[in-house]
Amino acid sequence: MKDCFNILIFNGGSSSLTYKIFQVDNSKNIKVVSYGKAHRVGVKGAKSSFIEHCLNAKISKNITPIPSHQAAARLILKHIEDNCIKIDSIGHRFVHGGSHFKESILLDRNTLSKLLLCLPLAPLHNPISLSVIQESRKFFPDLPQYVVFDSAFHSTIPAHAYTYALPKRIIKKFGFRKYGFHGLSYSYVAREVPVFLKDKSKNLRIVACHLGTGGSSVAAIKGGRSVDNSMGYSPLCGLVMSTRCGDIDPMLMIYLMKIYDYRPDELMDILNTKSGLLGISGFSSDITDIIQRIEGEKEIDRASLALNMYIHRLRKYIGSYIVALGGVDALVFTDDIGVHNWQVREKVCQGMEWAGIVLDRKVNRKISGNEVSLVNDACSKVKIVLLPAEEELIICLEGTKLLRL
Repeated sequence: MKDCFNILIFNGGSSSLTYKIFQVDNSKNIKVVSYGKAHRVGVKGAKSSFIEHCLNAKISKNITPIPSHQAAARLILKHIEDNCIKIDSIGHRFVHGGSHFKESILLDRNTLSKLLLCLPLAPLHNPISLSVIQESRKFFPDLPQYVVFDSAFHSTIPAHAYTYALPKRIIKKFGFRKYGFHGLSYSYVAREVPVFLKDKSKNLRIVACHLGTGGSSVAAIKGGRSVDNSMGYSPLCGLVMSTRCGDIDPMLMIYLMKIYDYRPDELMDILNTKSGLLGISGFSSDITDIIQRIEGEKEIDRASLALNMYIHRLRKYIGSYIVALGGVDALVFTDDIGVHNWQVREKVCQGMEWAGIVLDRKVNRKISGNEVSLVNDACSKVKIVLLPAEEELIICLEGTKLLRL
């Protein structure tokens, strides 16, 4: 191995594209060379999309239209090229590998063709990741690239939690089961929270909330292993998300198909891109926009309904996972909304004293969310942890194994 090896990591969310460049040396020490993020990619709302870059401790921000993740990747790759940053390999997050992929893989023609088979499994995320992969291969056709799958962490979910109550022959024929997602984020939570809390026990009970500007979910983690996740066979179910509906009665879609002649592709589009906060509020898919609209007392009825539904569903999952775990030792908030939106945390924790969860409201409102920190009151039996997401580090570590660094 050469003295230093630079790995570019792409991590696409439903409305964002994060990148980090890690440098790995001969002693397997890892440091970040550069990083950045494209925000509000394809988002319809009050604010403009923009992209941030951090290089040599200097942060630059470019407000520009970013209509797609492929366009975001192009802007990032051009930035890397313009600043003469050397890249030796590229790693990608891929949400759903279904039964085709159960571990990280190096990209070649064969694996790339199999990725195409996975596109329908996560129609909002998988096409995003594939478009970034394609753009990366255009820019750097000779570099080794690899893919890390988001559902691996949830392979420990027990059968009674991952099995759907459908006829056995249907499950066996089509392989239907809960997979669970945001596994890279939860893997980082399971790794870092015990260290931060200095908890050496092997049964730490964590309810973790991955709240993004696009997708969101909740996970129950015990002893570092996933017990349950609010998402399922696809990332569509669970919480009320930015444009995804989360849990709904499946009969609604059957009625729309049978009685009102909706096509499957129309329903897929409605459920994934036109529902959730955007569908309820009618003006934005961003919870921050919705909270600001309420504070400004404009269209308050629709905005309030959207916020109340978002919080209600989140609290319901947290409560159910506390029961599933037999109690909770740490409530963790991660990703953009989780660590940067104090209003959401305050509303979620309100009235949770029954579970031993007591928020320090003053600390919660002042905290930056840029580093791991506690926001619970001193009397709280449960630690309330803010943990900035580090999915990219997990992807980098997988790369060092695949590339045998």
